[in-house]
Amino acid sequence: MNYQQPTRLKAAILDWAGTVVDFGSFAPTQIFVEAFAEFGVAVSLEEARGPMGMGKWDHIRTLCDIPAIGERYRAAFGRLPTDEDVTAIYERFMPLQIEKIGVHSALIPGALDAIASLRDKGLKIGTCSGYPKVVMDKVVALARDNGYLPDHVVATDEVPNGRPHPAQALANVIALGIDDVAACVKVDDTWPGILEGRSAGMWTVALTCSGNALGLTWEQYKALPKDKLDAERARIGQLFEGARPHYLIDTIAELPAVIDDINQRLARGEMPQAS
Repeated sequence: MNYQQPTRLKAAILDWAGTVVDFGSFAPTQIFVEAFAEFGVAVSLEEARGPMGMGKWDHIRTLCDIPAIGERYRAAFGRLPTDEDVTAIYERFMPLQIEKIGVHSALIPGALDAIASLRDKGLKIGTCSGYPKVVMDKVVALARDNGYLPDHVVATDEVPNGRPHPAQALANVIALGIDDVAACVKVDDTWPGILEGRSAGMWTVALTCSGNALGLTWEQYKALPKDKLDAERARIGQLFEGARPHYLIDTIAELPAVIDDINQRLARGEMPQAS
């Protein structure tokens, strides 16, 4: 029996915050700032956004490894933060996140129409997130109330390794019954999420304006002058360069056209690993 390359996409694996919900990805970032503040350590919103896309414990560990933040922790506690300290911050982060997740739960404009278009094209919808399951359950419930229910959800603590490892994306492939990773596209607003898709052998689409990298509300994004928006797109494109996304688009509303282009490339025999 010979290997047959896929000729059409069969699944889209979508991130959550900054991709389908929470334009600007404010829910996780603001809570990092508040959790550190409760330990007397100042972390700016810009600093908190740096490792976005990782699992939340790993995100806090990465923040603590930033020399400036480590020194602020040392000034407060007389030592650099250990893994036990990271766990203490994480355990404060979690109830804050659960309590406030609903504040930033609105669907991104155009998301429902885009996802409906993907389904019309025959794609299943898998999802994954840097949120642990206890938070993800609440996010999913809020999204369901707003009309969005994907076919599968994988939280970061349901696999051995979170992003940028490919485990969450591959868990979706297994659960959805997809027979070839090249028939999947990973859509995310963070570099760890794009690396996840790349490492899983999928097509990848990076969102430049709806998520963590731009960090603006929908209203602020729409109000940006064209020259400023173009400059931001260029800056964010550079942030994604190392992860090598196949496509860069502003928001998920533009995804259906990308799906059509990928299907044309697959029909010509192109594969994601080759580009």
